Amino acid sequence: MPVTKNPLRDPRDKRLPRIAGPSGIVIFGVTGDLSRKKLMPAIYDLANRGLLPPGFSLVGFARRDWDHEDFAAIVHDAVKKYARTPFSEPVWRHLAEGFRFVQGTFDDDEAFDNLKATLAELDAKRGTGGNHAFYFSIPPGAFPVVCNQLNRSGLSQHSPDEWRRVVIEKPFGHDLKSARELNAVVNSVFPTESVFRIDHYLGKETVQNLLALRFANQLYEPIWNSHYVDHVQITMAEDIGVGGRAGYYDGIGAARDVIQNHLLQLLALTAMEEPRAFDPVSIRAEKAKILASVQLPKDLLAATARGQYAGGWQGGEKVLGYLEEDGIAPDSTTETYAAIKVLVETRRWAGVPFYLRHGKRLGRRVTEIAVVFKRAPYLPFSSNDTEELGANALVIRVQPDEGITIRFGSKVPGPSMEVRDVNMDFSYGQSFTEASPEAYERLILDVLLGEPSLFPQDEEVELSWKILDPIEKAWARTKKQPEQYPAGTWGPPSADAMMARDGRVWRRP
Repeated sequence: MPVTKNPLRDPRDKRLPRIAGPSGIVIFGVTGDLSRKKLMPAIYDLANRGLLPPGFSLVGFARRDWDHEDFAAIVHDAVKKYARTPFSEPVWRHLAEGFRFVQGTFDDDEAFDNLKATLAELDAKRGTGGNHAFYFSIPPGAFPVVCNQLNRSGLSQHSPDEWRRVVIEKPFGHDLKSARELNAVVNSVFPTESVFRIDHYLGKETVQNLLALRFANQLYEPIWNSHYVDHVQITMAEDIGVGGRAGYYDGIGAARDVIQNHLLQLLALTAMEEPRAFDPVSIRAEKAKILASVQLPKDLLAATARGQYAGGWQGGEKVLGYLEEDGIAPDSTTETYAAIKVLVETRRWAGVPFYLRHGKRLGRRVTEIAVVFKRAPYLPFSSNDTEELGANALVIRVQPDEGITIRFGSKVPGPSMEVRDVNMDFSYGQSFTEASPEAYERLILDVLLGEPSLFPQDEEVELSWKILDPIEKAWARTKKQPEQYPAGTWGPPSADAMMARDGRVWRRP
């Protein structure tokens, strides 16, 4: 009997950990929250797990008047507070030997020449081998000037024996036109294969497990189609407000901030066909096919909803409404809640709507993908027997309690035939002794290894904007204020009305 090749198994994988070769990272925007709360702790956690090379280097670039020791102290405090793994003094001391800081602004030629000299020194002393990743933890408006400086100084140039890569945080543009302009700027300096666009959701274990769930098992794939699936709901809910991000968030909004990248990527992974192999080219090709197949309903206002959180009580605390937050204009029309309905016009998914929603100040923090199945075509029970029975569902919990839940009907113990919903649950925390690494650990390691599977490329970014742009334009034409919803609730009434028009309701995560 022939053996079927498993597309999820890399023949080079001998269950050994992947360890990065000689390399270093330069972080632009190193003084920001992302660097302090995510990037620095992730780098330490990788070192603590033995996944970084002995001579790894970390260079911070910013305007602050710091020396190398000041920078090391900042990293130390961030690691102590936010690292996932226990603090080890020997690991820390060895890692800190490779820390450097370069002071300057993005338009400062001398500062970039100094950065070049610093990297050359690290190549000689730490053995980084000319392999450097440039992490853009900066606003998109600064991309062109930094790219030009890296090009002018020769820092972006590589040889066959060394690599230079650029890592870009979202948002990548604010519409299709700006995304294409940014693509042109970045690709004029770095080749496509050297550009890594970070979507931290794709680094989460549960998102990657979605591919294993579908393609390593025979159990679900036969029913993963329009014959059995009624609809799919993809939810990312936050219980916080804009906080200190008001300057960035106002004018961007929930749809551009989350739906265009995170949620459309989750949709692509949920709906894609089986890749030929578990490699970057094959996975990206299948995701791009799905994004290109997404169709919007004709009536965009009826198939979407947008809202703005108002003041209220959340977690026993009185919180401000969006228009009352510091830095937000009192007449701002930026949405903090967005929900859209899309269709995937493929043979597998014809007629199955995908509902995507994201909001701030909602009932709880949760991200999930819910595949809701059609009801059984015939039930040999009375309506009273099944009045508490809902639709079967398979729910992939991305955060915070990573795992998978299957909802199905079961008989209630007793003399009568009463059927109601029950859950069968898989939890990462209970099934595996090793804690899941943070998404940024996986993604930073993949950058150093040159493994681009989890990073969207130009085509995916542009296809996502093609989906969202018509919605944004339709909202702009109405010139209406987003509908208010009280903090701590699950969004505006218009979102429920959107689902009700299709005879469906939102899941309560």
